[in-house]
Amino acid sequence: MPHINKHTQIDALMWDFDGTLANSATKNISVTRQILARVAPRLTGSNLPQCLTSETDYHVAVHGANNWRELYRDFFGMTMAEIEVAGPLWETYQLQDQTPVALFDGVIDTVSRLAHIRQGICSANESRTIRRVLESHGIGAVFQSVIGYEDLPLEAQKPAAEGGLRCLQDLLGNSNVKTVIYVGDHVSDVLFARNLAARLEPAVTVLSIAVTYSGADPTTWSAQPDKVIGKPSDLAAWLTA
Repeated sequence: MPHINKHTQIDALMWDFDGTLANSATKNISVTRQILARVAPRLTGSNLPQCLTSETDYHVAVHGANNWRELYRDFFGMTMAEIEVAGPLWETYQLQDQTPVALFDGVIDTVSRLAHIRQGICSANESRTIRRVLESHGIGAVFQSVIGYEDLPLEAQKPAAEGGLRCLQDLLGNSNVKTVIYVGDHVSDVLFARNLAARLEPAVTVLSIAVTYSGADPTTWSAQPDKVIGKPSDLAAWLTA
């Protein structure tokens, strides 16, 4: 990994949203319960999956699955047919749900300290929801691009690189890109960074930063990040050292 400090030119800093910037567990649980009630009512009431009964259990499930389909299958107990119906419903139910979303401690200060770097978000969440949360916490203007679930077809969702390519185009246009950082809390975020690097020029460095404050244990992942941080301020300290 290249040595990074305050003198290094970081062209773009991109973030995951759920589990990285925002603790969306309570809202996601609420949305998922509503979707199950419509698509798989057999998984409601006394048969509600354990991982949808508490924030802690939900975080364990999310970090135990490699992608959202695996989460729905292995932790929610949905059939493949139910999953195909449930996927497209996420945007609608998320927009309707009014459960508040909190940012993790230190996020506001960190993204503000790094506002001299062009920042964007690539997420499996819904972009209008993301923007609304950012605005409610006063940091919407920091992010020049937000690429969410509904901005890409299902086959182009993370860890596919398309969202990152679109985000970089928003942030930098056709500028000469040298170093990009992507921050996330899941193995799919590491794979996303790797896939993005493979689609860019060989001279471009894409660094994957994993966060552990939402419960992730990167030591168990099949793909390893370039750096691990335990709190948001660690990133600002590293980039300004």
